[in-house]
Parts: sequence; structure tokens; C-alpha cells
Amino acid sequence: MLSNLGNFLLFLNVFLSLTIIYKSIECLKKFENLALKKIYKISLIQITSILMCFFTLVAAFITSDFSLITVYENSHSLKPLIYKISGTWGNHEGSLLLWVIILTIFSFLFLIFNKNHPIRYRIYTLLFQNLLILGFLFFILFNSNPFSIILPIPKEGLGLNPILQDPALAIHPPLLYIGFVGSSIYFSAAIASLITDYSKNFFAVSIKNWVLISWSFQTLGILVGSIWAYYELGWGGFWFWDPVENASLLPWFAMTALLHSLMVLEKRNLLYFWVIILCLLTFVLSVTGTFLVRSGILNSVHTFANDPSRGIYILSFLSLMIFGSFFIFFKKYEKKNNYINPNSKETFILVNNWFMVFYLITVLLGTLYPIFTDALTDKKISVGPPFYNAVIFPIIVVFLVFMAIGPQTSWIKNKFENIKTLILILLASIFINFVIFFYFKSYSVLSNLIIISSIFLIISSFTDMYKVLRKPQIDLSRIISHGSFGLLIFFIGLNHNFSIEKDFNIKLGETRKFENYQIKLQKLELKGFTNYDAVIGELQINNLEKKEARTLKPEIRIYKNPQTLTYEAAIKTNIIKDYYLTMSNIDRSDYYNIKFQKKPFMLLIWISVLMISVGGFLRLFRNAKNN
Repeated sequence: MLSNLGNFLLFLNVFLSLTIIYKSIECLKKFENLALKKIYKISLIQITSILMCFFTLVAAFITSDFSLITVYENSHSLKPLIYKISGTWGNHEGSLLLWVIILTIFSFLFLIFNKNHPIRYRIYTLLFQNLLILGFLFFILFNSNPFSIILPIPKEGLGLNPILQDPALAIHPPLLYIGFVGSSIYFSAAIASLITDYSKNFFAVSIKNWVLISWSFQTLGILVGSIWAYYELGWGGFWFWDPVENASLLPWFAMTALLHSLMVLEKRNLLYFWVIILCLLTFVLSVTGTFLVRSGILNSVHTFANDPSRGIYILSFLSLMIFGSFFIFFKKYEKKNNYINPNSKETFILVNNWFMVFYLITVLLGTLYPIFTDALTDKKISVGPPFYNAVIFPIIVVFLVFMAIGPQTSWIKNKFENIKTLILILLASIFINFVIFFYFKSYSVLSNLIIISSIFLIISSFTDMYKVLRKPQIDLSRIISHGSFGLLIFFIGLNHNFSIEKDFNIKLGETRKFENYQIKLQKLELKGFTNYDAVIGELQINNLEKKEARTLKPEIRIYKNPQTLTYEAAIKTNIIKDYYLTMSNIDRSDYYNIKFQKKPFMLLIWISVLMISVGGFLRLFRNAKNN
């Protein structure tokens, strides 16, 4: 029943997308209002039917309909309701259906909320958006159908990967997909702008809110995923440059550069080239990340659903999209010599764009290099934190300085009226760093420079706060996002320099000492739960210097459906530091491997990223209010 309904709705959406494409071409030829009204109606039916299709799949998971292969492979009748629902998109088939939903929603909303822009521009955007929808629908129908059935019908499902049974993983994919897939609408709009030669600054106005939506949700998605990896995977850090992590970060760099380029395009009618290229690149990188993850090329603990045959389709679709979009770009783009004064806000934004491109290329090369090495030499290598730290950290010092000075400059020509203030802020930053250096312990010259430049950005951003009280038109969202980014780098710098890690083996009743800490394995307890058994360790951590004692209880879990062994970290969190402990068993031994970490300012790192996204949402609300 549900299988038939789901397949019917999928084919219906193919028909509706084809109809919208046909009616869009008809509208472009005849410019008939009747055709436009029909497009509105069909789009409404389209979004309704694709939502019905998705909720049909949700219903299959909730009711444990194991006649569907997707439900059988990714669910179990004893799973809690929240994980039955989240299991809908916790697999390849369901996640692709979620992609199509978001594509369709953005298509419909763009048509509705951009009524003050030319019809031809909107229709072309809708046309290209539906070509994308059609491509993904064909992919789902013929390669990744969530409504495929299995016979005979199993009595029970295989269950969902235990590490995916987590509240954070229930919301992480939808947040990230809004960022990923949301970039499709300005990808389509960019092509439409080229074809219709739509006025450059008005084009910026038409897409800026859509960029803000995808950027803000992408930031939140990265944050939630990072927090989940921290407490669930046992890594003990905020970022490990895992290939799948990198796949989510690449479009974020492009989105960030795009947001700043749109400011210049709207204000000065400059950087149109940058805006178009970044619109195309952002969605291309989003689909590229999907290809790398779903193809099985990337080996990552994050990769839960991959199939090389699916990767071939996505690669073909990606190639067509890249060559097609850039062919239109080179055919339609008209180069104009627009002079930019080196001493202006425009220049600072352009320089910061180049920094973002540098970070993007660095992360892309670090992610793809092992793939090419494996293909050419049959040697498996990994590119980890040492590479990224060595390349990115030295450059970030200059980037932060430009990021701090840029908002203080003027459009067209800067008069450097704030030079004295900036010098005072720099001196204050050096003094604060000296206090940190003196109070804690010595750290490298590079670390000193990073902390000084981050403090410089923080103070220069938040000194503008008082201007908001006198001039409400001051961009509070920029102050919050820039200042929070400075806080993020500041806390990352402190975290990097003052973290403590210790790895050792221990058995029940033993004690280990290192630096100012003493750790004792006091107790081991075996407990049974609904869908897993757990060995719970009780370890006492004593800070001998401060005479503090903490008790942490890491777990070794043995899940029943499916049979999986996981290691659950025990974390004691406060605003200053985290105590982080994982325990793993050693085969045929009374000993357990213990990994202890003290991680300063983890909570403040999460809050900083959250505030960056808050700045984006504030800007979105401000734009909506002004419009």
C-alpha cells in the first residue's frame, strides 16, 4: 500500500516537473499571464505531492513497514519513535528524497517571494530549478528508490546504526541539507541572470536573502554535526578534518565569500563576476560533497550510506551541471573594466574573498589528494590536522586583521578616520595576549600572533556596539557575526595551546599519575538496557594542584540490533574546561584502554559558532523588515 502510494507520488512529481518545464518554455515564448498562473498552480500541487511522498515514507518507518527495503535495512520495531522518524533521512534513499523536497520548497518560495522581479528572470530560474529536481527524481526512481519492496516480507528490521540513534543526528541532516540544497536556487538564479542580462544590483537584491538562509542553516548544521562527533565518536575535539566534515565546510567558504560579494554588487554594482562564479561554485561543491560521500570514495566514520553505482550517476549529473553552467557563463558573461579604488571597502572585501578561496582550495586539495594518490600509486594515505594547521594558521593572522579593518573603511575611497582607534585596539590586543602569556605558560610565536589578531577583531567589532544605540541603521548582524568569529578563533587558539591528552592502559583498582592529575579505575558495572548492554566504568579524576575530584563514567555498549560495539565518552563540562574520558576493552585482558583529555573552552567554541549563525538570521530578519 505505502509502496504503491510512494511510487505513484514520485512519478507524479516527475510529470509535474516536466509540466512546469514545458509551461515555463511556453511562458517565455508567449509571455501569457495565463501560463504564469498555471505555473503557480502546478508548483503548489508539486510541493504538496512531494511532501505527501515524504510523509508516506515517514509513515512506513513509524509503522515498521518492513516490506520496504529502506525500512528493513534502517529500522527496527523496538526503536524509539524519534529514531524511527529520523531514520527516514538517516539513509541514502531517504536523504535524497529530502534533497528533492528542499529543492522544490526553494523553487516555490522563490516564485512567490520574488514577484517584484522580472517575469523572464523568475521563469528561467524556475526552469533550471526544475531541471535539477527532475535530475534528482530520476536518480531516486531508477537508482535509489525508497519505496522498493522486498519479498518475502521480513518479520523484523536490521536496525539503524547505533551511533546515528542520537538527538543531534535527528536534526543535523535537515539543517545541513537546507544549506546544501538551498544553494540550488541562487545557482539557478545566476544562470537566469546571465541569460536575461538582469540588472546586476537588482540581481543581488533578489538572491541575498536566499544566500543568508542557506549560509545560516549550513553554519548551524556544521555546528550540530561537530558537537555530535565530539561526544559520540570519541575524538575529543571540535574538528578533525575528516573528509565528510570537509565536504560540508567547502560550500560554507564559497557562501561566505558570496555574501560579501553581494554587498559590493548591491552597493556599487561591482564584483558581478565574483557573484556569478560563487553562485555556481557553491552548489557544485554541495553536489560534489554528495558525490564523494555517496560514491564510497571517501573513507570516513561519517559515511553511513554509500554505493559506487550511485556515485557514477551523481558524477555524471555533476559533470553535466558543471560544464553546462560554466558554458552558459562564458558564453553570456560580458567583461567590463570596473575600477576599484585600492583604498576602499570594496578592496578589503575582495581581499577577504581571496582568503576564502585560498581556504577552500586548501581543504579541497587536502580532501582529494588521498583519492588521486590511491588511484595513481595504489597507496592509501590520509591528510590530517598537521597539514591543515601548517597551511591555514599562518594565513589566518593576516585574514583576521583584514576582517577587523574592512568594516571600518568607507565605500569608494577611505579616509582612514579611525586609524588612531585601530592602533589603540591593537595595543590593547597585545597587552591582553601578554597577560594570557604571563599567567598561563609560554606558547609559540604563531599562537601569539593568532591570539593577538583574534582579540583585535573582537575588540574592533564590539567597539561598534555603542554606535548602534546612536544609529539604528548600523549593521548589528555584522558586528555579532564578525565578533563571534574572532571569539571562535580566540578560543580555538587557547584550546590548542592548553589542552592535555593522556592515553594509558589500566585495570580495576589501579591508579595512574601524570602531570597534576591522578586517575583511578574504581568500579566496573554490567547493565542491560532495552536495545543494548553496557559495561560502565567509574573513574575518579583528581587534580592534585587544585585539589579537585571528578567522577566520570564512560561506557562500552554492545547493541543488539544491529550487533555493534560502541564506546561512549564521559564528559564533565563547564564554561572553562571539559574533562573528557573514553574507555575501550583490550581483547583477552583485564586491562582497559583509557583516553583522558582536558579540553579548555569547548562550550565557548560551540557558543561562538552559534552566534555566527545568529548574526546571519538577524541580517535576514532585517532585510525582510526593510522589504
